[in-house]
Amino acid sequence: MSVIIAAAFLPADDPEASLGFFRDALGFEVRQDVGQGTMRWITVGPPDQPETGIVLHPPAADPGVSDEERRTIAVLMAKGVYTALSLAAHDLQGTFDRARAWVESTGSGEVLQEPEDQPWGVRDCAFRDPAGNLVRINQR
Repeated sequence: MSVIIAAAFLPADDPEASLGFFRDALGFEVRQDVGQGTMRWITVGPPDQPETGIVLHPPAADPGVSDEERRTIAVLMAKGVYTALSLAAHDLQGTFDRARAWVESTGSGEVLQEPEDQPWGVRDCAFRDPAGNLVRINQR
């Protein structure tokens, strides 16, 4: 039996900005875009991995989430500690340069760390996407 990761979910309070980061900065393709305005579920993914996607979704859109919980989620997202994603690239420096250029040109998202060797054995860089999610990218 083989189990794959079909989708991971990341909150996106500004769907257009988040879409720009994953599509334009990281080179992902748009697979599906459902909804309208800020209530959109956008699936993106690497062009060479059609079976794996990331769903950018409205934070706290579940009707079972209370107003207090929505406020807590908004605070955690603003601090950049709500969710994280780890990606990998064959060309880490090129990927970093492209993403940094996008962040600098749009003023959206944040560069947290340039590519560097980590004590746990990987070389990686780090960004915050426009919603505040931590996105680390490892050298493959």
